[in-house]
Amino acid sequence: MRKGRVRQDLDPTCRPRHVAIIMDGNGRWAKGRGLPRVIGHRAGIKSVRAVVEAAREQGIEVLTLYCFSVENWKRSREEVDTLMRLLDDYLRRELATLLKNDVGLNVIGRMDGLPPKIQAHLREVMAKTRPGAKMILNLALNYGGRTEILDAVQRLAAEVQAGTLVPSQIDESVFSRYLYTHGLPDPDLLIRTSGELRISNFLLWQISYTELYITQVLWPDFGKAEFLTALEAYQRRDRRFGAEGR
Repeated sequence: MRKGRVRQDLDPTCRPRHVAIIMDGNGRWAKGRGLPRVIGHRAGIKSVRAVVEAAREQGIEVLTLYCFSVENWKRSREEVDTLMRLLDDYLRRELATLLKNDVGLNVIGRMDGLPPKIQAHLREVMAKTRPGAKMILNLALNYGGRTEILDAVQRLAAEVQAGTLVPSQIDESVFSRYLYTHGLPDPDLLIRTSGELRISNFLLWQISYTELYITQVLWPDFGKAEFLTALEAYQRRDRRFGAEGR
């Protein structure tokens, strides 16, 4: 991974700070090849590596990947077990690369609902990689946008009940401090692969003014070139945040 390398036709002064990705299409990729769904998930790991490398090269500060939603537990036991094994393998195989390239791991979601072995491995990798990190790799695991908001509301309500917070003090800034993403900038760009035109319960609060980029490319076929194309599209956008246009 080559740190700090910037593609010539990208403007480093207007690159997104935070890019979020809904990695979709692993199952369809496998089905189109007559293969089991789990093969599609394994193929998708290569795209994760490529996009993490590309994001680091382009100076992205935060890369958030939607890895496993609260709804994904409804999938078959075989598929869920495979996803957990792939996550564990990824952590084991990529730790040295993350450390070498100053990429710090972070997790958003109800991590305590994951298998104990996975929780322990995640905490180990986070502890080793976060100090001095130049880019945060944010994995959304056992994550749901509505769940995140409800968790934040419950924490706020508990503080109001305890008398440590006055309801009139709660504004957007205060509320954001109770979200899983506290301390991170909101996404500037949200990429969704496979062409689906929906948000899928992802970062519902944080993407209010995020630029959306939808591609027909299935996740296992999404690599550096596709990521840079998304960044190019982002740089052509006129972000007004509700202000009057030109």
